[in-house]
Amino acid sequence: MAVASTTRAVPATAATRPRWWVEALLIVWLAWVYDATTNLAPLRVQTALAHGRGVLNVEQWLGIDPERSLDHWLAAHHTLGLVVSDYYDNAHFVVTFALLGWLWWARADIYRPLRNILLLCNVLAFVVFWRFPVAPPRMLGGFTDVVASSGALGSWHGHSGLASHANELAALPSLHLAWAAWCTLAVWQATRRVWARVLASVYPFLTTFAVISTGNHFVLDVLAGLLTFAASVAIVRLAEGARDRRRRRSPALPAPGG
Repeated sequence: MAVASTTRAVPATAATRPRWWVEALLIVWLAWVYDATTNLAPLRVQTALAHGRGVLNVEQWLGIDPERSLDHWLAAHHTLGLVVSDYYDNAHFVVTFALLGWLWWARADIYRPLRNILLLCNVLAFVVFWRFPVAPPRMLGGFTDVVASSGALGSWHGHSGLASHANELAALPSLHLAWAAWCTLAVWQATRRVWARVLASVYPFLTTFAVISTGNHFVLDVLAGLLTFAASVAIVRLAEGARDRRRRRSPALPAPGG
């Protein structure tokens, strides 16, 4: 609720919807940057595995390492594992892009700052992926890759064609959680309907369970994803404040013919 006021809405009548092709180019650019980091993966597997073991060791020292227990429990329940795996594979994209598209179409008054927050989440995460690759738990010993073992629809693992496009060394920060937190903020910004806000608030918790229990993220990945989201909100907010201050300091333009 506290971050729901971090973006400034202008009256809908004054808002102009960004050109769709510009937004599409931004998505293509993000995909290109992500693919560039993915191409580095074969050269950094051992480094990423070492980082993954390091993350797990830190969690064990802190006493916050439920990953193995949740992973083993979910792997023992095939039907539930299939449902959770499908959720992990698909909700991340379907929910986020559907909400982004709806905001672009119906809520142009709040679209731009929210779009900028989501864009910055990805850019910050890509920098970490590039500088500090981390393998997910499922690539370490003693874990089950629940998504692959359950045969989930659209699995990014195994030997499917989609697997070649997945960066398996990008566990930290969890973009699943960064995007889920963004969806919560976007819904709170866009509507006051209680049921919608409740669903939006539950969504990050469901996502947390899915990413950890399927063996795809550590608890620290989740926390890093939330930190990435919070940093993006703060940066966009500061940029908006600086822009508003510049506008207030700018002298008023003379009226035509004045």
